Amino acid sequence: MSERYLNVVDVEATCWDHPNPPGQPNEIIEIGVCVLDIDTRQRVAKRSILVRPARSQVSEFCTRLTTLTAEQVAGGLSFAQACEVLRTEFHSDSRPWASWGAYDRKQFETQCAATGVRYPFGSRHTNAKLAFSAARDTRKRFGMAGALYISNIPLEGTHHRGDDDAWNIAALIIEMMAQDHWPG
Repeated sequence: MSERYLNVVDVEATCWDHPNPPGQPNEIIEIGVCVLDIDTRQRVAKRSILVRPARSQVSEFCTRLTTLTAEQVAGGLSFAQACEVLRTEFHSDSRPWASWGAYDRKQFETQCAATGVRYPFGSRHTNAKLAFSAARDTRKRFGMAGALYISNIPLEGTHHRGDDDAWNIAALIIEMMAQDHWPG
């Protein structure tokens, strides 16, 4: 069952337009998930999981970038609860998963290590940004929006919202699959 689906994950985290304030690490405030049916090459689910930061604040810069406010994420799940949702609802510990670049994977690893929360994913991760560059036979590393543009795929939703970005990344993966350029 788990081999038929790929979880495409994109996170948004607390951020600042200057160095982090003392004692405030970057923390995940939204986990976007798009489930891709590998057999049909269809996006079959989309979810935004808001996560309540425990050790940092949502800055005005972060709200301008993501549209997420401190009030919105204050009503979110704890990081541990969000990771449990990934495991129970998205089978994240057994399904392969992908993200655009290594940031999302590293942010989960860092935050899990810092908080003692069990890492919610299995070992089968594909860096879709690297796969896209390989498919285009280039060393250039495109951002997601740039990759959509050169692929003539419209950006759907709001850029820098986790669920919309995961949805758009899945569209790029579908294109790579159609051209037999997806390594997963």
